[in-house]
Amino acid sequence: MEPSGRVVRKSSGVNTESDARTTVQTDRARHPFVMEEAVAILSRTPATLDTLLRSLPQGWIAANEGGETWSAFDVIGHLIHGERTDWVQRARIILEHGEARAFDTFDRLAQFTMSEGRTLASLLDEFATLRRDNLRELAALGLSDADLDRRGRHPQLGVVTLRQLLATWVAHDLDHVVQISRVLAHQYAEEVGPWRSYLRIISGTPG
Repeated sequence: MEPSGRVVRKSSGVNTESDARTTVQTDRARHPFVMEEAVAILSRTPATLDTLLRSLPQGWIAANEGGETWSAFDVIGHLIHGERTDWVQRARIILEHGEARAFDTFDRLAQFTMSEGRTLASLLDEFATLRRDNLRELAALGLSDADLDRRGRHPQLGVVTLRQLLATWVAHDLDHVVQISRVLAHQYAEEVGPWRSYLRIISGTPG
């Protein structure tokens, strides 16, 4: 390893593309926004949640972490509302109006009315359809690096960039995947007995 912290790979003597890349970034705690990578994650979320949740017993779907916390059913409804009113819609506001027009306020509790009387299967299907359509719209925008730096105005946070909005879309997906996993694991918080201390998803210990 060089003093700079870079790992240097020795050539095997074979002229390959991998040999041409002689350094590897050792700090893996941060990653810059790359559109293709963001879309790769966003496109996988519906199938990930579908595989995890579809056809589970109702008791698991409706379970929460106590009090006013959300169930998996609530989270899917929230994600649907985001697809309808948030990400691509706000991107268009930035592109068309810049900072002159603030985003509409997002109702993070809308799902409690909009999902009433629905089945989880119908919500999962709708989420998948909306996400597919929104990613097609995103691709059709043909965003450049300059576009990603264009600025809009959030009603609470102030000035934001399109790059930040799209990165938040990805992180928001992952946040709710973690939330759903945590809610499900919480149901066995007592059943796991002494192993609780080893299970970060239950104990809340970071690491």
